[in-house]
Amino acid sequence: MGNTPKAMYLNCVQTLSLLLIISMIAITQGKRTLTCDSVFGAQEGDNCITIMQSFNLSADFFFKINPNISSDKIFVGQWVCVHGSLN
Repeated sequence: MGNTPKAMYLNCVQTLSLLLIISMIAITQGKRTLTCDSVFGAQEGDNCITIMQSFNLSADFFFKINPNISSDKIFVGQWVCVHGSLN
């Protein structure tokens, strides 16, 4: 196989496949496991700030242990992790 379009296409596909495999390995190596040890059921008037203050949590830690929460919108009855760890 010389420099035919087919050979160049196959070489490109092979290179992209290799890069995809390498990036997937890098992503899985960096994943951390979340363990939630205690949850709190949100009540009327609660929001992220009031919950963080009630349980003395930093915003960084709160959002790390609650990856499903991306804003300050919490609904009544929503389970929020208030004590956990990342391993």
